[in-house]
Amino acid sequence: MNSCVVGLQWGDEGKGKVVDILAEHSDIVVRYSGGANAGHTVVVGDNRFALHLLPSGSVRPNIICVITNAVVVDPDTLIKEIDKLAQKNITLNDRLFISENAHLVLDYHKKEDQLREESLGKNKLGTTVRGIGPCYADKVGRSHAVRMADLRDLEKLKAKLQTIVDYKNKIFAALYNTEPISAAPLFEKCKSYADKLLPFITDTTEFLHKSIADGKSILFEGAQGTLLDLDHGTFPFVTSSNSSGLGMPAGSGVPAKMVDKFIGVAKAYTTRVGAGPFPTEQDNEIGQYIRDKGHEYGTTTGRPRRCGWFDAVAVSYAVTISAVDSIALMHLDTLAGLKEIKICRAYKINGKQTSFFPANAARLSQASPIYETVPGWDEDITEVNDFHELPLNAQNFIVLIEEMTGKPVTIIGVGPKRNQTIFR
Repeated sequence: MNSCVVGLQWGDEGKGKVVDILAEHSDIVVRYSGGANAGHTVVVGDNRFALHLLPSGSVRPNIICVITNAVVVDPDTLIKEIDKLAQKNITLNDRLFISENAHLVLDYHKKEDQLREESLGKNKLGTTVRGIGPCYADKVGRSHAVRMADLRDLEKLKAKLQTIVDYKNKIFAALYNTEPISAAPLFEKCKSYADKLLPFITDTTEFLHKSIADGKSILFEGAQGTLLDLDHGTFPFVTSSNSSGLGMPAGSGVPAKMVDKFIGVAKAYTTRVGAGPFPTEQDNEIGQYIRDKGHEYGTTTGRPRRCGWFDAVAVSYAVTISAVDSIALMHLDTLAGLKEIKICRAYKINGKQTSFFPANAARLSQASPIYETVPGWDEDITEVNDFHELPLNAQNFIVLIEEMTGKPVTIIGVGPKRNQTIFR
């Protein structure tokens, strides 16, 4: 069976843990979108793995890992992740495949990202400054793009880099009055990338279709969350790729009809990093309680996340456009200790009530949440492994989410470890 895991909020939902668990029953795990701006955390025993580019299934020694064409690859980050796993005696030789059509994030992308954010001042988007947006822009522009396949012919790449650097320096000088960059050290870096990564580069679309024909079980892993989707999220406060389930076919080359099940991941509350409208945000002691108890600080940036109540309007929208079959609800344990818990069941915008999420950021910024309040619980649930052993108020909270979203909650996270998971 082929499955796809997708985030239902603004990222950081706990997809890494869900993918790691489901990978036990898969042959192949596929990362199909985004770049090193993603941060997927997997906890195995006393080991904590923070993965930015490698699929979350990579920590399991027998899983084949694929990075497809729509991922923008920061070679420095990827090589560091490969080396860190090797230090834990987890090797990726013969089981990591990187698309020859994936684009490379290079130093000038990161510089451009930083300069652009700084120039925006108080209107900045709040990017991770990892060069993701500029790399995708070069991909769309085509003439100044570098792909993994270019590492196969270093002489041609050398000439291409000189052309790109000359162009970028004109942009940097005209817009930002900054020092020029040099192509020579960049080329030396690319030579080292080729030494490390060439053995992994292949046509991943061909590989995946052959694997499907051979009856292999494939698990597709999205990055970020549906509400950050470039086309269907809260633009312009989004990422630069299609991070919803809609991005899976184009991102991997595998049609959606070849996937049997889409699993959406959501937290029992809501978080957001960076700027943008956030109707249920709690910029108060409640938000700080959730932040501290849930360790809500970015895996990629370390920035404190904005925290708020569960937004059933937003999650229902994500469920709809990503064709989600079931929900994995994570971080339920974080809410323990709160006397009351709120769920947003609708918005009021310009005096009118709506239960459909407006992805238009200007309209969403006018939304006032309409809450349903339920009693909380004090019990520690981190050792609970059966739904019916949860406090009754926690059970009722989950049932209410199911009613509001129209989808069953089949996986419940009560802690970061693999065994801190309830299956229904």
